Amino acid sequence: MSKILVIDDERSIRNTLKDILEFEKYTVVTAEDGIKALDIVKQEKFDLVFCDIKMPQIDGIEVLEKLHENYPDLPVVMISGHGNIDTAVECIKKGAFDFIEKPIDLNRLLVCSRNGLEHKSLVQETKVLKKKVSKGNRMVGESAPMLRLREMIERVAPTDARVLITGENGTGKEVVARQLFELSNRSSAPFVEVNCAAIPSELIESELFGHEKGSFTSAIKQRIGKFEQADGGTIFLDEIGDMSLSAQTKVLRVLQEKEITRVGSDKSISVNVRVFAATNKDLLKEIEKGNFREDLFHRLNVIPIHVPALRERKDDIPSLAKYFCEIICEEQGIPLKAFKEDAMEALKQYEWTGNIRELRNVVERMIILCSQTITADDVKVFAAPAFI
Repeated sequence: MSKILVIDDERSIRNTLKDILEFEKYTVVTAEDGIKALDIVKQEKFDLVFCDIKMPQIDGIEVLEKLHENYPDLPVVMISGHGNIDTAVECIKKGAFDFIEKPIDLNRLLVCSRNGLEHKSLVQETKVLKKKVSKGNRMVGESAPMLRLREMIERVAPTDARVLITGENGTGKEVVARQLFELSNRSSAPFVEVNCAAIPSELIESELFGHEKGSFTSAIKQRIGKFEQADGGTIFLDEIGDMSLSAQTKVLRVLQEKEITRVGSDKSISVNVRVFAATNKDLLKEIEKGNFREDLFHRLNVIPIHVPALRERKDDIPSLAKYFCEIICEEQGIPLKAFKEDAMEALKQYEWTGNIRELRNVVERMIILCSQTITADDVKVFAAPAFI
């Protein structure tokens, strides 16, 4: 049940708001001045605050500032009997969620309450999702190859240079792209991912550059492409080696001209996008075969970053196994399991042709099927691709 704090020096208004909000099934706490309110907030957790502006001792604006400083996610709705546009603007600038005037309109109060509580809920959900995304994209390991990789990322990330990330399937190329983005000057702008291998060749141009309504049979409305969506931010072209030659030509034009043209249009649209690309293919060999444009390769390959295979960093396997164990147990709602030392040694003996992705799958398999402590025998049984 949502909990609301009402701050007003007039008893009648406090009681009226309390009655109305409790009728709507909210839990309501009241305070007659700002000092008492700030003490209450230190002791109890609230989802929404209604705060009068004109009060003795400290006024509502000062209360708002202190609440916004110490509890930035707590929505505060300001109330005033002497409201004007300047006052409302000042409150919003200082962090108020909304502003309502006395006498308080019942419908306005209820709408304000619902919106404020929904806002708080969305903020919390966003934080949880960001935490999950961040946790799932950590670079784990302290081996020499990983230290070199981290150093390269830290040097390259703050620039606007294009990056070509290479490595075998399952080595974590997407994690590297994410790390580059999070440490970049564009980290607050969009990060748009495109899996070039997953999009049919006849649709890749529409996906990347968008299309106009009626430009082809199924184009029933205008579509904004990935490059346009990423304007001001970063686009990650995963599996770039699988992109059609036709799409490669258009991507090359974007990199050269910094403009895109939607399918079915002759109008150029300027875009400001940083490009990361990744592939598990040897693009030099693909160029020899005629499957990849050499000029596009050189445009993308400003900063080459190679992600080592897991067999090249076996010392990181225990750390990775523990990391995946924590994540998977949390996701599955299973009590945290432990690995015996001989289990870790057994994991280090495998070649891991599927790299980190294969290791994660094996760890998840053992968490689900093994007892509380995972042994070397468990590894021998469940690390095999066909263990049944």
